[in-house]
Amino acid sequence: MHPQLVAAGSALVAMFALWRFFVHLRRDRVVADTPTVRIRSAAQGYVKVSGKALPAAAAPTSAPLSGRPCVWWDFVIAQEETDSKGNRHWREAERATSVELFVLQDDDGARCLVGPVTAEVTPTDKNVWYGALPRPVGPLPESHPLLDSGEWRYTERLLEVGAHLCVMGELRSHSEVGDVNAATAQKLREWKQDQQSLLARFDTNHDGRLDAAEWEAARRAAASEAQTQTLGADIARTSVISEPRNGEPFLIAPLSSGELEKRERRYAALYFVVGLIGVCVCAWSLSHVL
Repeated sequence: MHPQLVAAGSALVAMFALWRFFVHLRRDRVVADTPTVRIRSAAQGYVKVSGKALPAAAAPTSAPLSGRPCVWWDFVIAQEETDSKGNRHWREAERATSVELFVLQDDDGARCLVGPVTAEVTPTDKNVWYGALPRPVGPLPESHPLLDSGEWRYTERLLEVGAHLCVMGELRSHSEVGDVNAATAQKLREWKQDQQSLLARFDTNHDGRLDAAEWEAARRAAASEAQTQTLGADIARTSVISEPRNGEPFLIAPLSSGELEKRERRYAALYFVVGLIGVCVCAWSLSHVL
C-alpha cells in the first residue's frame, strides 16, 4: 500500500481515537464527581442513582423478537447479501429500540421512573441468532449462533427485570395535590344522595328546597371542605430520570458506581493507546514519503 494512503488512514484513526479518549476521560470525571444519591432525597438536576429495574406497568415488556420479559429492549435485523464481485455482507433491514418508561427502585424502597430515550444503555443480555425469515418465529433457539444458518441475522439486547442498574441522567419531578374542583363536585354528589341532611344544613328558609342562594352556600361549603381535605392529603410526586439538557452523559448500565467509573477509565486508556499507535504509524509512513 502507498505510504501516503497509510499515513492518511492512520491519521484519521488517530484523530478518532483521541477524540474518543477525551470523551471517555470527561465521562470518567463526571462519573467520579457525581455522588450516588437516594431517590427519596435526590434534588432535581443531574444525578446518579442505583437500584433495581422493574416494569412500570403491571406486566413487564416483551422483547419483540424473542418474547422474553424485560424493561428495555433493542434489536437489529440484517440480511446477508452478495455484491457483483461475489463478496458477502450484512445489510441492516430493521432496527428498533424500546421507548417505554421503567421503574428504578433503590434499597430504601423509593422509586422513580426512567425514560430511556437517547440513553447509552449497556444491556444485561445480548443474543445473536440466524433464520430463514425476515422475523424470527418461536422462542430464542438454544443452539450456539455459530452453528446456526440462515440469510437473516437477529441481534437482540435486553435489560432484564430485576437487574441492578446505575443510572446517570437528569431528574425532573412534578408534584401535585388533588383537583379541588373535582373533589368539590364529588362532595356535592355525595350530599345530594342524602337530601334530608342537605336540606337540614342549607335550607335556611325551610321551604323544603334549595334556592339559588342556598345552593351557592352549599357549593362554597363543599369547596371549603374539599380544599381542606386535599391540602391535608399526601402530595403525589412523580420523578423521572431522562436525557440531560446540558449535554451530560445519559448512562444506564448494570454496574455499580465504581464499576462504571473503572469502565470509562479503561475505555479512555484503550482509545489513548490506539490514538498513540495511529500517530506513530502516521509518522512512520510520512518518513518513507519524504
